Formats: sequence, C-alpha cells, structure tokens
Amino acid sequence: MGGKSEKQLLETAEGIRHRPSCLQQACGSRYRPSTERLEYDYTRDDAGSGSRQQPLPRIRQRGEYYVDSFNAESWSCAFGTNEEAGIWMNSGDQAGSVMAALVWILMMYSAVTVTLLTVTEGILPLLGMIYTVLVTLALASHAKTSLTDPGSVPKCSVPMESQRRDSTSHSMCGQCQTFKPPFSHHCRICNRCVSRMDHHCPWMNNCVGAANLKHFFLFLIYTWTSSAYALSLFGWNYFFCADDDCIFHPVVVHLVRVMTVLAVGAFLFTSSMLMNVTYGIMTGIGTIDRLKKKATNTMSQSDEEPIPLTDVFGIAGYHTWPFPVDPVFEDYDSVMGFSTPQRLSREQNLLERKPPQSDAINPSQSVELPNCVNDFLPV
Repeated sequence: MGGKSEKQLLETAEGIRHRPSCLQQACGSRYRPSTERLEYDYTRDDAGSGSRQQPLPRIRQRGEYYVDSFNAESWSCAFGTNEEAGIWMNSGDQAGSVMAALVWILMMYSAVTVTLLTVTEGILPLLGMIYTVLVTLALASHAKTSLTDPGSVPKCSVPMESQRRDSTSHSMCGQCQTFKPPFSHHCRICNRCVSRMDHHCPWMNNCVGAANLKHFFLFLIYTWTSSAYALSLFGWNYFFCADDDCIFHPVVVHLVRVMTVLAVGAFLFTSSMLMNVTYGIMTGIGTIDRLKKKATNTMSQSDEEPIPLTDVFGIAGYHTWPFPVDPVFEDYDSVMGFSTPQRLSREQNLLERKPPQSDAINPSQSVELPNCVNDFLPV
C-alpha cells in the first residue's frame, strides 16, 4: 500500500484541525472564534510605521464561517438612530422613552417586593434569589433590545448577488432614497428602514428587527416566566399554606397586592406577544406584513418561509441562546437582506491576497441615491 503524499497529509491535518469537537457538537456550535474570525487590523499603517506588513487572514475552507472584524460603525459619542450616531438610541419619541423607563420601574418594584418578602421570612431565600435572577435577565434583555441597532439599512446598501440574479428590479425606499431589502419597512419613529422589521415596540422604545429579535424574544420569555413564578408563589401562600410562617408582614401585604395586579397584566400581555412572535418565526410573516395581508385578504397567497432559529439566535452554540448577547449569524448578508460595497471590496481583496483597504469605497452621506448603489443595480 502506497503512502500518502505530503499534500494529502497537509489536507488531512487541516481537516482534523478544523473538525468541530464533541463539546461543540453537543452545544450546537458551528462557529469557532479562534479560527474563523477574520482578524485584520485595518487601523495599522504598515507603510508609515516602517514595520513588516501584517499577515493576511488565511482563505477559509468550505464549511467554515466568515466573520469580518472591520468596524464600520460610527465612533462618535452621540445618541440617535442615524448613521452618524455612535450609540443607537431612539431619543425622539418622548412617549416611548417614558414607557421604556416604566418597564424598569415596575420590574425593579417587583424585585424589591420579593426581596422584602425574603428579608421578612415570608418566602425562602432561594425562591427570592430565583426571582431576582429572572428579573435581572429580563432587564438585561430589555436594555439590549432598546440599545441595539434592529437592522437599519445603510444608505450605501446594495442587493445581494442572489437577489440581483433572481430579480430584474428592486424596491427603493421613498423616504431613505436607498435600496429596500425584502420584508423591510421604513419606521417613521426611528426614521430608518429596518431589515425584517416586525413592529415598533413603544415598551422597548425601538423597532424589533432582524438584529434584535433574539433580545426581544428573551425579554418576553423572562418576563412571562417571572410573572408566572410570582403568581405561583403568591397563589401557594394564599390557597395552600395555613401555617403562621406563611403570613406576610402587614406592610409587605399591600406591596404584594399591587404586584399581583402587575404580574397578571404582564403575564397576559407577554403571553399574547409570545404567540405573536412565535407565529412570525414559524411562518416568516412579521406583524406588519401580516396586518397588510389580512387587510387585503391575501394571507392564503403567502409564500414566505419559516425563519430558521439560527437566523434569530445565531450559530455560536445553544449555550449562548438564553443570554442577551449579540448572535453570530451564519450569513449576515442573507439575514439582513442586503450587502455593502465596502464589505464586498474587502472580501474581494482578501480572496485575491491583497491588503484590504478600509476606505476603498467611501459611503455617501447625502440624501441622494449614492453612486455605489447605481453600480450594483441592474440596468
């Protein structure tokens, strides 16, 4: 039997090195940051510093995932929803800001009430700790939903290759004067087009779109769970416990009564929203699109496909799904429904083993249709 050639040995070693481990397979992780993140320092000046040119990232093998390390977001310390703002926050809607702050006030009120029950020995400390953890996760998911870009479409966005190949015409937003991806909508409150926009939630003071749907879904789950958990504690104490140890402190009793009303309202509201979001994921039809189809009686003509869970929670592994951390998408452009000439230019240079230029294509900041869109649209 003849031995393997050196090239075959190298290919075998390369395949073993990139084979997912048993732990990664068990966690459902198809993304390994140590080998698949495209790390390249775009801010380093090799010519100016006189140092040796930094090595280019290796060419990805089939089945590996490409994550660009270039940060195209604004570095300005400004709050807003435009492209120049460095921190995403909808500050123009005063009613939404009040409603979002009210969520924090009510949930903090419930956490304090349960803490007082624990201090006065109305419930076991472990039970109070579980509720506090649920409220903490709910508030973290709320903050992540409110302060995360929901998937705003930049002015220089262009159709993906598959979209240009399968269609001869593309939608344009009359407000933004840019390419409008499929299933995206223009939000009059955020004043931006949002990819796969479900709706604008005043309780989040933000739109719910492709980039923050995971955080919104987690907020609903944790709020629903904490409400059901609190009602279970109060119900057990009221109906099934007859010992003297089950009597709440007179001051805490009034807090519990108010919290019971809040828990019932939160439970009913989040139950409705959970069914709404779950229906949207299973059918691929968002809230806005569903209302439009019902108004025109075209629900039976829907050809949308279900949204894969990896397009909501990412491919970093099941252990990241319960936490409000940004998901790593298998194909970012496919999830968002658009691409940008800047990213395509960097990817082409890397494939050609050329140093990528971060400013090869400057995005247009005018309200007119940018030239980069014209270059990628079909004639």
